[in-house]
Amino acid sequence: MASTAEIEALAAEIGENIYLDIAKWHLYLSDAHLHTPLAEKLYPLIEDDEISEAAVNKILESTTVQIGGGKKTLPLTDFLPMQCQVNLIDLLEEFQKNK
Repeated sequence: MASTAEIEALAAEIGENIYLDIAKWHLYLSDAHLHTPLAEKLYPLIEDDEISEAAVNKILESTTVQIGGGKKTLPLTDFLPMQCQVNLIDLLEEFQKNK
């Protein structure tokens, strides 16, 4: 089971490196307060050695972002450029290696 410190460390990495792309603006996940909930969902992939594009995309699809004051929710994948998704997988693999 992951410790709070491990999840916080992963959340910090995600928050600093992964961003939402909205009208060419980059909103980092830490600024959007999405880094910790995402780290909590992704950490089991690291523990179970199940990091894959499909597994990560499934989590990104199931993680929703509220827009318009909650009038609408969209999956996180709709906001992440492909390069950020690739970077996220690389980040998870690197985090696992250094764990």
